[in-house]
Amino acid sequence: MPGGRGTKVRLWRWRSSPLRRRDDKLEAWIVLVMWAVIAVGGTIAGLVTALSAHEALAQQRSERHAVRAVVLTDVPRSPSSREGGTYRTLAKVRWTTPDGVTRTGRTLVDDTGLRRGSTITVWQDTHGALTPEPADPAEAAAEAVFFGVAAALALSGLALGAGALARWRLDQRRLDQWSREWDLIGPQWSQKTG
Repeated sequence: MPGGRGTKVRLWRWRSSPLRRRDDKLEAWIVLVMWAVIAVGGTIAGLVTALSAHEALAQQRSERHAVRAVVLTDVPRSPSSREGGTYRTLAKVRWTTPDGVTRTGRTLVDDTGLRRGSTITVWQDTHGALTPEPADPAEAAAEAVFFGVAAALALSGLALGAGALARWRLDQRRLDQWSREWDLIGPQWSQKTG
C-alpha cells in the first residue's frame, strides 16, 4: 500500500461478502439494537423521569405550607458557625396546624444563637406534620433535569454493557471455532519435509 494507510470500509458487516460469517451479521444487529436503545430508549427514559420528578416536586410545593413557629429552647451558637459557616441544628418548636391544633416537635434551624420565644418559619404538610422546605421552581427544574440525565445515562450504560457482553461472547465463540479449525489444519502444516 502506498503511504502505509489502509482504507476503512464502513458498514462492512452489512455488505454481502463470502467472508462474512453468521456471527458477523449477528454482531451487526447487536450493535444496531444497542445504539437504537441508547438513542431512543435513553431519550424516552430521560424525558419520562424528568417529567415525573418535576410533577412530584410541584406536588410537594402545593402540599407544603410555611407557618410561623415558636422556638421552645435556646439554640446556642456553635463555635464553627462563628467562623462564617452555616450550620443547622435541631431545636424544639411549637406551631399550629391548619385545623387549629397546637403541636410541638423538633426541626432543623439555622445555628444562629436563637433564644427561647424566637419565631421562625417551618414547613408543614396538609396533615400538619413538619416537613423539609420544598424546592423552589428553579431548584425543582434543575433536579428534574439531573434525574432525567441520570436515567438516560443509566439506561445507556446498561445498553452498552449488554452490547459489550454479547459482543464478547461472540468473540469467544469465534475464537473457539478458530481453535477447533486450527486443531484440524495445524498438524498438516507442521509436517517435516525431506
